[in-house]
Amino acid sequence: MTDPNPLPKLSFIVAVAQNGAIGKNNDLLWHLGSDLKRFKQLTMGHPVVMGRRTWDSLPKKPLPGRQNIVMTNNPDFAAEGATVVHSVNGLFKALKGCDGEVFVMGGAAIYETLLPFANRLYITRVYRDYEADVYFPTIDMSEFSLVKFGEPLHDETSGLDYAYEEYERKFRI
Repeated sequence: MTDPNPLPKLSFIVAVAQNGAIGKNNDLLWHLGSDLKRFKQLTMGHPVVMGRRTWDSLPKKPLPGRQNIVMTNNPDFAAEGATVVHSVNGLFKALKGCDGEVFVMGGAAIYETLLPFANRLYITRVYRDYEADVYFPTIDMSEFSLVKFGEPLHDETSGLDYAYEEYERKFRI
């Protein structure tokens, strides 16, 4: 028997330094043009879920071609062009009927909150440590299987070495 109200397929998408750093002062720690293009290509046409500070950090709001959903505890927060939700239940209600992939794009508190529901992880590993004020949460990687590992790449503009990894949850709770 199939579940009449299945949970959406949540996929985390994140670029993370080798020490777990993902941001500082509400901004990215590096600029990798190829990673930003990959982000756009993967998320286009799919809902994207973010926290309020991630929404605030976007240079262009809302992200075009995607349903933008902002999770916040602030009941008075409004985001023009986005759906605002205040809980995991509110998020799942907003995604009712969504049978495709939903991308969770940060920040750290949103990743932490939605981790039990994550099906897939799209991780860009940046092979450098950074000083940061936001870190990706620790994930029990024994719950995930590596399904794709890209060859290490080098970005001439930034001088950064990085690689793309994809993981899939081994079992659904």
